[in-house]
Amino acid sequence: GPASALVGEAGLFFSADREKVRVMAATEAFVTPKLIEWARLRHHIGTDSAAQRLNIKEDTLKAWESGVARPTLRQAQVLANKLNVPLGYLFLDSPPEEELPLPDLRMVAGEPPQQPSPDFIDLLYDVLRKQQWYHEYLESQRALPRDFVGRFQSNHVRPEIIATDIRETLHVDSAMREMASTWEGFLREFIRRAEGVGVLVMRSGIVKNSTRRKLSVWEFRGFAISDTLAPLVFINGNDARAAQIFTLAHELAHLWMGASGISNPDYRKKSSEQNNNIERLCDSVAAEVVTPRVEFLLRWNDTSETMFNLQTLATRFRVSRWVVLRQAYDLGKLNPDEYDEYYERLRQEQRQPSAGGGGDFYPTFVLRNSSVLTSALIASVAEGRVLHRDAARLLSINVSTLDGVARHLFGVQPNRG
Repeated sequence: GPASALVGEAGLFFSADREKVRVMAATEAFVTPKLIEWARLRHHIGTDSAAQRLNIKEDTLKAWESGVARPTLRQAQVLANKLNVPLGYLFLDSPPEEELPLPDLRMVAGEPPQQPSPDFIDLLYDVLRKQQWYHEYLESQRALPRDFVGRFQSNHVRPEIIATDIRETLHVDSAMREMASTWEGFLREFIRRAEGVGVLVMRSGIVKNSTRRKLSVWEFRGFAISDTLAPLVFINGNDARAAQIFTLAHELAHLWMGASGISNPDYRKKSSEQNNNIERLCDSVAAEVVTPRVEFLLRWNDTSETMFNLQTLATRFRVSRWVVLRQAYDLGKLNPDEYDEYYERLRQEQRQPSAGGGGDFYPTFVLRNSSVLTSALIASVAEGRVLHRDAARLLSINVSTLDGVARHLFGVQPNRG
């Protein structure tokens, strides 16, 4: 009867699908061997780690990279997915040139940085897409430019002048320090005030919302996008809290100078010893923002033990002992050997949890994407200016999660057009 016919027809379809899968699994993929090696080296991992990630034997991966054997089409798809590379790249004759979309100011131990990881590249372009959306949104609102962006474009301006302007614009003062009882509280208030004057601040330890794709502090600590309408600061949430406070001040200095860039300063060096001119100035500005030198020198007690000074001033300025240690080194209160000794002692202490994951999802999600940008996007959906699915796609979440974000921010969810 009709039911039997339907069952039979379905069986044919299932058989066809199984055959398609079987053929795909057996079909060799004519990938370029050196592109497989390139995809692995982008992650800075060896064949053993890559094979484990791909759930294959190391000898199998070595055979693919040498051209002795080829993966099947399905294996090539798995490889592309696990190593975060477009499948089509594996069939190219030579590796594509992957340029960073922002000036690369990173310098570790005096050496230029290695090739950026796929996680870092994906993060950069994801943030740029969001920043571009917000820029266009502000244009549609006929928003005025932020006059602090590029206010000090000369490298010859004294750090104290730039730092004073940042503090006065954001009202970073003793009252703000006394309001915060923890480093996290101080950092959140610092971010709130920066966003209050129009700076998008994103703080995350992962790519998009993928907890398996963690950002490396070794690779970068933060970056700034200098834009007169939609200036943006990104902070690597896997860094220690105290370092994040310093990074925020450092990236704000980039905006005040009108200089976009990716930062990863060598904190073994004084601010004045940084190799890049812009980084050197931004480092000095950041130190002056969070620990003003005049007050710092007044409160540093030369007759007290160093650890006592570190703790006392950290409490006073609502920063970590690490920040105080570096400023003391910059201002000549410690010699290099003393700095190295206390640097190591503080480094051995347990790090605080990052902003990259854990805890309540929605507050963390908003931190990752900037409360200002997220609120503007949700409002645009409610007004019918942006489709529900497009907003969800921009934030790398599904539609139901977007509803949850809207309820978290406003207590309602946007209408579905």
